[in-house]
Parts: sequence; C-alpha cells; structure tokens
Amino acid sequence: MKEKREVRSQWIKFRVNDKEFTTIKGFCISSTSKGISEYARSVLLRKPVIVKYRNQSADEILAVMIQLKNELSAIGNNLNQSVHRLHMLDHIPEIKAWLLTGEMSRRSFMSKVEEIRQRMNEIYNIWSQK
Repeated sequence: MKEKREVRSQWIKFRVNDKEFTTIKGFCISSTSKGISEYARSVLLRKPVIVKYRNQSADEILAVMIQLKNELSAIGNNLNQSVHRLHMLDHIPEIKAWLLTGEMSRRSFMSKVEEIRQRMNEIYNIWSQK
C-alpha cells in the first residue's frame, strides 16, 4: 500500500542577514539534508539531523597517496615501454642505452615504493595512537 503523503500547505517566512544565511547554508551543506527547507524543518521540529564528518588528516593522506599512485603509474608505463622496446631492438649499442635508462627508471620506482612504505608507517603510527 502506498503511504499517503502529507501536503505542506502552511508557510513560515522569516528573514536573515547574509552572515546568518551563510552560516545556515553551511550547516545544511554539512548535513545529509537535500535543501535548506528540509534542514530547517528538521531543526525546528527537533528531529535528528545527520551531519557528515570529514577526517582532515585522512583527506591529506589520501591526496598524497593519489599523487604517489599517479607517479608510480607513470614510472610503470615507462618501464613497460622500455621492455617492449628492448624486445624490438637488434643492435647491441641501443640495448646498452635502454638498459641504462631502465636502471634509472628502476631506481626511481624503488625510491617511490620506499616513500609509500614510509607513508604507510606514518599512517599506521597516527591511527594506532587513537
């Protein structure tokens, strides 16, 4: 059976200044309410308002991890291209040049992996203290 929807026919009007409106809008945005009307109705009727919570330190860590992921992806692509090129080469001097380039890429890759390991240890230490 369909639930009968109650029609909201009554208006409540009041004015706020710019600062108050910005504050109310900020509260509304940080909640799960669909709009200011729904938020205001919940607050005025003393219904629970669910507030979204953002962990700032987790956001910062996520940004660093995304940057590291992108760098590792670029290094991995370079390594794959190097290996593909090595398979296609048949002149020894070119192979030596590609091996040197590959070694530099490998070192760069390993330094980024070490950086990830250190960051993960930092995350563990921060979160294990809570």
